[in-house]
Amino acid sequence: MNREENIRQLSETSKTWDIAIIGGGSSGLGVALDAISRGLSVVLLEKADFAKGTSSRSTKLVHGGVRYLAQGDISLVLEALKERGMLLKNAPHLTENQPFIIPIYSWWDRIQYSAGLKIYDWMAGRLRLGKSHFISKNETIRRLPAVNQSKLKGGVVYHDGQFDDARLALNIAQTADELGACVLNYMKVTSLIKDPSGKLTGLHAIDSVSKKRFEIKAKMIVNATGVFADKILQMDNPEAPKTIQPSQGIHLVMDLSFLGGKDALMIPKTRDGRVLFAVPWHGQLVVGTTDTLREKPKLEPEALQKEIDFVLETASGYLTKKPTRADVKAVFAGLRPLARPKEGSTKTKEISRSHKVIVSESGLVSLTGGKWTTFRKMGEDTVDYFTQITSKSIAPSKSLNQKIHGHTTDLPSGHWKIYGSDASKIQALAKTHAEWSELIHPNFPNILAEVAWSCQNEMAIKVEDVLSRRIRMLILDAQAALDSAKKVAQVMATVLNKDQSWIDTELEDFRKTATKYLINPSSKPLHT
Repeated sequence: MNREENIRQLSETSKTWDIAIIGGGSSGLGVALDAISRGLSVVLLEKADFAKGTSSRSTKLVHGGVRYLAQGDISLVLEALKERGMLLKNAPHLTENQPFIIPIYSWWDRIQYSAGLKIYDWMAGRLRLGKSHFISKNETIRRLPAVNQSKLKGGVVYHDGQFDDARLALNIAQTADELGACVLNYMKVTSLIKDPSGKLTGLHAIDSVSKKRFEIKAKMIVNATGVFADKILQMDNPEAPKTIQPSQGIHLVMDLSFLGGKDALMIPKTRDGRVLFAVPWHGQLVVGTTDTLREKPKLEPEALQKEIDFVLETASGYLTKKPTRADVKAVFAGLRPLARPKEGSTKTKEISRSHKVIVSESGLVSLTGGKWTTFRKMGEDTVDYFTQITSKSIAPSKSLNQKIHGHTTDLPSGHWKIYGSDASKIQALAKTHAEWSELIHPNFPNILAEVAWSCQNEMAIKVEDVLSRRIRMLILDAQAALDSAKKVAQVMATVLNKDQSWIDTELEDFRKTATKYLINPSSKPLHT
């Protein structure tokens, strides 16, 4: 992806795009991928970085939704299981078959979870990732050495998918770009354009980097801004009612030794009736999540103290080694764009995760709700409205079998796996620039060539883009990310042709952001 080239495409003021998408998270990228697969011209505008919000803050699971099955949302689970299976085929470098174990402490639990998961297996059909089955107490302890053994009777094993959410978002953007879409980060939509009859014909946007303004014409405009959907709806109609109820989920990241194996732990029922996961991910353990009602959406939400306490307390009930705040390397929070419930209802865990497509009187098409796993189907369902909006027929969707950028059958080993077919190119870059073969941080396998690559090919603009969403260090170990910021900024400045003033500003901006990922912010200064 080349940002300058894509910006030049916006300068063609005579062009009318088939679809203009507002939002560069999983929803917007799903729309872009599906639209371009049908031969439509596509422009996507993201006000920050790709997946800056909710789409980089998930539980890292590509799943059908065991909890949704328990709630009786059969259609959502069937849809998600199909999408899960196809995503593992289309993006093998970013996804994995992850075994989960539910520890069993009563024989009734064995019966109900075994039966429920057999149905889950059956629903996945030929795309099933593995058979669920009961394992003995000894086998459970062997596979989960740190599990609480008091009254343990065994475990139920089942399979779901695991993935790198921000890297997938980035690779989807690259896929759409390679197929002909114009995708841009740091491009903020400032207003919508309407004809005399009140129908949408385009939008105005500003490049946050150059401050240059653009007028973009489009036949159909899609609002795929997640928790910020109401802002665009009210930009279209100031009287539009609120449709989104943000619900916050947090995750704590700690050393993998707290779980002790390669299997993930699934706690099916916490004291407030929710599910808690402990998932091995990039060499660490991600534990979450919560479901807390929030009134206002934020681009950088912060974990509440009560959420942190809840996750630690719940995890401690299932682990022999009890995690404390001092053990948490990073905490990150994300906001789910749930459909706003009726007055008086605050049970967010019971609100369906199914997506919804809304068409305003002006022709604005808004995609709300949904979940990462079904991003592609959400995009397909949204693009289906093109005919209704424009009265023009479109080709059938081809996105279901679309291989994602980086796809390869010869997967690289170690941390290089997430780059797929790009790994060898980054390694070659390190050979031509010997100084870039240096580790970014002694505790991580990433090298400085990855920073250069992200600027040259992945539209990384800010230090946070690299450390949070390109190499994920910020959400794996916030202090390590703080300690690495200077090195990263210096390489970025070289590649992007920036001066010392830019470096100083970036380091200060990153420090302010990164300290929010520390439970006990360190007094250790950011190196300058």
